Amino acid sequence: MPPRHPPLPTLWLMTDERMGDALWDALERLPAGSGVVFRHYGLAPETRQQVFARVSRIARRRRLLLIRAGPGGEHNQRTRTLTASAHSRREAIAAIRAGARLIFVSPIFATRSHPGARPLGRSRLGLMTRGLGVPLVALGGMNARKARSLCQLGMHGWAAIDAWTKKGN
Repeated sequence: MPPRHPPLPTLWLMTDERMGDALWDALERLPAGSGVVFRHYGLAPETRQQVFARVSRIARRRRLLLIRAGPGGEHNQRTRTLTASAHSRREAIAAIRAGARLIFVSPIFATRSHPGARPLGRSRLGLMTRGLGVPLVALGGMNARKARSLCQLGMHGWAAIDAWTKKGN
């Protein structure tokens, strides 16, 4: 019998150091059962570990799934690849072959995280993700309203930075 896994969250916060102290409010605003992908790549290793430890304590208390992002776009939980990011169909297929159980597809819309990057938009997103067979999470310029507009494309959920740090989104 295959191992059973808990359901993967549909709402995600992607962290980075430009959030500053807004990170702590964002973690408190996330609904219980949401996910957090901890990135903070720009911090020195010791500082990154300290911030991760604080995020980890909050995640446990709030019942959030916490995943640490790796340098190659993979996201690990206790040394196993759970999720990955993909910017093309080729990257998505490679992540699935490597064992990813969920793919963050980006950028869907223009985003401050990747200025100048060409967004996929709805049509290219649909072509890129058709038939992949794993849950897909929309990332890049996302908020709840934009996420609803992607429901017909079979997205499992959505992820953001700014949507969780600005009140009213």
